Amino acid sequence: MYAQIVEQVVAKVMSGAWQAGAPLPSIRELASDCQVSVITVKRAYLELERSGVIVTRHGKGSFVADALDATRGLATAEFDSLLQGLLDAAAKLGLNRDALLERVGDAFDASTSTDKGTPA
Repeated sequence: MYAQIVEQVVAKVMSGAWQAGAPLPSIRELASDCQVSVITVKRAYLELERSGVIVTRHGKGSFVADALDATRGLATAEFDSLLQGLLDAAAKLGLNRDALLERVGDAFDASTSTDKGTPA
């Protein structure tokens, strides 16, 4: 559930719905709105802070990070979310580490070989 909160916050920041410096709902408020535990929201906020998407000021709350800091954080958060989705799908298919890495390598090679024909 915390991953969904992370994705939703990232989506709002990327879409521009939440601008740099905008306050986020308090942990308790968001937990109540989403009907999840405070611990779940706190974990999501910690993940967002580690990614550079938000900043937390003790006693004042959490805010959307400045655009320069958030850009890389947003990309990292999106990558991590997609990576977790890939791992979940691989587990459902029963793919082991080697099979997963082979498929990722093949997809990467196919992607980079098609990029070579594209002008820069």
